[in-house]
Parts: sequence; structure tokens; C-alpha cells
Amino acid sequence: MLRVVMNWATNDIEQLKTGRTVKFRPRGHSMAPKVNDGDRVTVEPLGEDTELAVGDIVLCTVRGSQYLHLIKALSPGRAQIGNNRGRINGWIGRAGIHGRCVDVERSPAPGRVAKDA
Repeated sequence: MLRVVMNWATNDIEQLKTGRTVKFRPRGHSMAPKVNDGDRVTVEPLGEDTELAVGDIVLCTVRGSQYLHLIKALSPGRAQIGNNRGRINGWIGRAGIHGRCVDVERSPAPGRVAKDA
């Protein structure tokens, strides 16, 4: 029996693989205050010539887990991924980076309604 595992960003990663830009609202606090729980992020696919930099926020897969986390360090052909709280997820090759965050739209303050609601 084949078991298909779907993680929180699987559909968005599939869209990025086809060259489409995606928008979604990640959950959690590991990237605050760069990305807060419920902020709307825009992630663009990487082109062949896309240069990555330390500090870029990327949608990636590290050891089977999907993250919207930071590039903490770079070495030829690979990147170290971690959150904004000091935790390191590990090193991955470029193929593990699915897209780069290019915009963060802040979620409204508690009690307010989001513009796109």
C-alpha cells in the first residue's frame, strides 16, 4: 500500500514547482517578529539565476519537514536553515528550497477584520 504524506505546505510547493507564485498564512511563532502567526506571505519560485542570501526567508523541506524559515548560513551548494528564535533545522541542498518570501502582509490586530476576509 502506497501512503502519501501531505504536510502543511505540500500544495504550495507543488504550485511553486510549476513556476507559480503562492500566498498563504503560516501558523506559529518561530519566525516572529519577521513573520507573525497569521501574516499573509508571498513566496516566489526560485529561478536558475536566483541568488540566495543569509537572512532570506524561504519555503523549504529539511529532513521531510516543511518550514518557512531563514537561511542562517550558506556554503557552496547548500544552505543552513533555522528559525528566528535560534533553532537550527539543518543543512539542505538548493533542491530543498522551494521558494523565497518576497512579501509579508501583517495580520490585523486582535478584534479587527482582515482586508481579504
